[in-house]
Amino acid sequence: MNGRELTSAYFLTSIRNRYRRITARSFARRPFVISTDTPLISFTFDDFPQSALLTGGAILKSFGLAGTYYASFGLMGSHAPTGPIFMPEDVKVLLEQGHELGCHTFSHCDAGSTRPGVFEEAVIRNRQALSELVPGASFKSLSYPISVPRVGTKRRISKYFACCRCGGQTFNVGDVDLSYLSAFFLEQSRDNPEIIKNLVDQNRRARGWLILATHDVCGDPTRYGCTPGFFEEIVRYSVNSGARILPVFQAYETLRARSSS
Repeated sequence: MNGRELTSAYFLTSIRNRYRRITARSFARRPFVISTDTPLISFTFDDFPQSALLTGGAILKSFGLAGTYYASFGLMGSHAPTGPIFMPEDVKVLLEQGHELGCHTFSHCDAGSTRPGVFEEAVIRNRQALSELVPGASFKSLSYPISVPRVGTKRRISKYFACCRCGGQTFNVGDVDLSYLSAFFLEQSRDNPEIIKNLVDQNRRARGWLILATHDVCGDPTRYGCTPGFFEEIVRYSVNSGARILPVFQAYETLRARSSS
């Protein structure tokens, strides 16, 4: 491609991505109102790298907390761009420690480019893989892999989960969409923790629900992860903010109970 062709391709990609974000936010919504006196924070890990549990989970445990780990069972035992992925024994340890296991589709499907029917099949296959490994266990929440979902995907999978999480780099407050909750990826500000601390403060003042996300947690993180020191700093600040820190499904249940009362 020459320079003009590259500029045109970039422009078209930007337009297409913007259109996908707008339609994903606007259609196939499951409205829900967040009303709480105490702000909520959830710590989540996409792909479920081993370090997210062995290191990130240990940090959460030291504060008496639990997180949500979004697993793709088709990646189990492999080495992904986010590092070594969980092994079968890690799943049982995770559940024994009180963490939540969430769905990330079996084959880590790109939510934006995968056809809705194929995406749904990957969700079902991931559920089957979990039930084979841990009979009786189930996914209550989902994180869309890679990009924002198609409207048809949101519509098809809403019946499988209490809530689904995307990105957006913000917190959830007021009227939200349970099929498109926002999250903030820690690694995008790992060189400037003050950005995240400011967001924690904003969430406290708004009495919202902040879902923090990352991938690996290790001394030499991938571009998708963060260091243990950085992660612990954010966990400590979150605890000191006065927020109630819960895994995603427990946070949803807390908010639903508040809404019902």
